[in-house]
Amino acid sequence: MVRSAKFQGQWLGLGLWIGLGLWGPGALPGNAVEIEVGIVQRFGEEQNDTLTISSLSGDRLEVDIISGGQQQTLQTNQVTLEVAQQPLPQAELAEYIVLSDQGTFETAEDSAKFWRSLGIEVEITQPGRWQVWAKRDVYQTPLLRRLLLQELKAKGYTTPYLSSTVRTEKAIASFVVGGYRYNRANVAIRSRNGLFNVQEDGGPESRFAGELRLQPNAYGTFTLVNDVDIEVYLRGVVPHEIGPNAPDNAVEAQTIIARTYALRNLRRFEADDYELCATIHCQVYKGLQGTSPRIDQAIARTKGLVLTYNNELVDALYSSTTGGVTASFSDVWDGAERPYLKAVIDSPNPVWDLKGNSLADEQAFRKFIALNQGFNETGRTVFRWERSATLQELATTLQTYLERTQNPLAGIQTVQKLEIKRRSPSGRVLELDVTTDRGIVKLLKNEIRSALGPPRSTLFYLQPNLNPQNQLTGYTFVGGGFGHGVGMSQYGSYNLANLGWSAARILQFYYPGTTLQPLDESIVFWRETP
Repeated sequence: MVRSAKFQGQWLGLGLWIGLGLWGPGALPGNAVEIEVGIVQRFGEEQNDTLTISSLSGDRLEVDIISGGQQQTLQTNQVTLEVAQQPLPQAELAEYIVLSDQGTFETAEDSAKFWRSLGIEVEITQPGRWQVWAKRDVYQTPLLRRLLLQELKAKGYTTPYLSSTVRTEKAIASFVVGGYRYNRANVAIRSRNGLFNVQEDGGPESRFAGELRLQPNAYGTFTLVNDVDIEVYLRGVVPHEIGPNAPDNAVEAQTIIARTYALRNLRRFEADDYELCATIHCQVYKGLQGTSPRIDQAIARTKGLVLTYNNELVDALYSSTTGGVTASFSDVWDGAERPYLKAVIDSPNPVWDLKGNSLADEQAFRKFIALNQGFNETGRTVFRWERSATLQELATTLQTYLERTQNPLAGIQTVQKLEIKRRSPSGRVLELDVTTDRGIVKLLKNEIRSALGPPRSTLFYLQPNLNPQNQLTGYTFVGGGFGHGVGMSQYGSYNLANLGWSAARILQFYYPGTTLQPLDESIVFWRETP
């Protein structure tokens, strides 16, 4: 199976070999890569959803559709897309097997690898949370799906379940051009100058470059996809990820990491026939809104530069605030370790010796969290934090999580106790037990943040809250950082840049052992681990 990536001026093979699990650019040096970004992922989820796409003054839109088996091109200044429900000639069964439900793509990908090892063909989807499905075009019939589910249950696998919906109508995109209404599932939109204004549900307009297309997704709605040059894409990412006031060298570091992240993650939405999203599940992308001449210059200075390890793009993860120590990959997600994603004290000074004082020890961790000075993020709002919740508030949040993930313990009424069972050397909570009226819910790694409201990260300890009768009423989460804490700290990069560190030095600090190099045809985008 070979996936094609569009390079400026030509189509070249990107090269995905399923047997080897390799993505490579196949690009000639200096050629810019076009990527496919889902800028509106669930169009039609609400009955009154609208998308208005306009050309700029003096330009025209070209709207490509299929009519009678032939491509037809319509011309207009503006098109408003709506979603209509079209009755089906007969009811259809929309059904698939959910093998696992995960909070992040990284853990879903590791779960997919496990199911493949059992001989099951799978696909990774994102109907809300990330899910691993038995591949729909392989398990096509109700009988095949039920036989697979029966076999899995017989072998003791309890998480897979069947999702079934009977549909009597299907969504269809609808729009009017030249007084005639068109109903189509796929619509492609171009303009001569490659610029568009996009307005969602009558809200503010956003400007995008490249080309647009509306296409069905796996969830009965539509996705608006932006085909855009990677360097133009970065203009809509970097100012929103690093902030408009970041020092120049921090901006350059963010640009290199954002470029690397995008190119490594082009497989995320393969099940829906595009590559990246425009939200925090990928990188925040807002088109040409909020661009900055200073940040544009940083993008131009670093054009084509990526970060690699053994000639493969690194897993370029980053977060706003680490809390004073970065996490290793396996502290947060399941899957193989990345040698360059390891615990690093987030300071230019020797404020803590991780080798001699592992933060896996509870007392050492509490001493570390009590430190405030000398770190790259000292003074930032979420560098240190305390957040409290009553037992009832925790029960409500946990029950919502259990329902969403179809956990067998869903239906809890009370939370009786929280207990941290295990920490990593970076201090992240790896395992937390929640004692409820229906049994113990075991939360692992990043799922702790998904299941419980207060923690801003997994870098915390628990302080029991007692009433005057010495009865437990809730907990205060005392911790640091915001987000997963893996890789570069964005606020940490501010401090290092202000100290005069170059972008290359900042990246080497957060991703030790990596290489900064121009993108070329020898670099592997992503290699599946055995």
